[in-house]
Amino acid sequence: MNDTFLRACKGEKTDYTPVWIMRQAGRYLPQYRKIRADMDFLTLCKTPEKAAEVSIQPVDILGVDAAILFSDILIPAEKMGLKLRFLENKGPKFGNPVRTLNDVKKLRVITPDEDVPYVLETIKILRKELKVPLIGFAGAPYTLATYMIEGGSSKNFLTTKKLMYAEPEIYTSLMEKVTETTIAYLSAQVIAGAQAVQLFDSWAGSLSPSDYKTYAFPYAARVVKALKQTGVPVIYFVNDCAGIVDLASAADSDVLGICWRIDLKKAVSTLKGRASVQGNMDPCLLYSPKSTIEKEAAKILKKGAAARGHIFNLGHGILPDTPVDNVKFLVDTVHQKSTWKQQA
Repeated sequence: MNDTFLRACKGEKTDYTPVWIMRQAGRYLPQYRKIRADMDFLTLCKTPEKAAEVSIQPVDILGVDAAILFSDILIPAEKMGLKLRFLENKGPKFGNPVRTLNDVKKLRVITPDEDVPYVLETIKILRKELKVPLIGFAGAPYTLATYMIEGGSSKNFLTTKKLMYAEPEIYTSLMEKVTETTIAYLSAQVIAGAQAVQLFDSWAGSLSPSDYKTYAFPYAARVVKALKQTGVPVIYFVNDCAGIVDLASAADSDVLGICWRIDLKKAVSTLKGRASVQGNMDPCLLYSPKSTIEKEAAKILKKGAAARGHIFNLGHGILPDTPVDNVKFLVDTVHQKSTWKQQA
């Protein structure tokens, strides 16, 4: 097995910089769109053979150094008791969002073997077929809770913040259940065969640094601490992280994933060798000419070289109409331009 990704997570020497891409199994790939033409998104997530197939596609097509489980961060929330739908071109919607203490009391902490057997079966299939490491994942408690409170995506998270500030008992009760579920969910993924896990805090940047420290960080840190006990590398991805990278690093994850809004050199300096770093090309750069992609990739590789370990990635998920040829070019460029490590 190619374990370059795992070694970079642990800060061990690698011959080149490993690369994978958030949302690498997705709509930009014609092979994915062909499968999606026959089934809706949620059905695909819950069909292990097909979910495994789309998880493998970017490994075969792009040559990335890790696969990530094809699923969705909202799957656990559905099994906690919310009615989840994915509306075409509108995203996820919960029919019964969490707004009251009674709503929270109705939720339950999931039992993964019983509630999400299809996720665990997908992992088992992938482990038999992959020759690169498999990453499991979940939404960080704050990010998952925002969807559960808002009833879907949000531009300003007003309902979440109203609950957070005005109804702290409700907010805290919800976060406790979400945190317990997230720990159980990720732990089950590791038992099923995931060789690393990523915690997505996609909306952490919606909070001020002080609010992040109070309302989001403690719960994410609990998940990281619990998962580190499994022995697999834990990646904590924090979107819009420029103002909170130092706080986020205190979660003590093996890898801190960062967005493109912070200079990688600054992030590496802030980490002071406490963790490896993952990132951080702007996804929009993949629409650029290849000469620009090559130049920007080289800049990121140079800055990442000072880190304990560097995993090349985008600063957020790849966009749906990204040219596949440009993505393949990026992966090849990262591999070719980081082979200097062999002589280091």
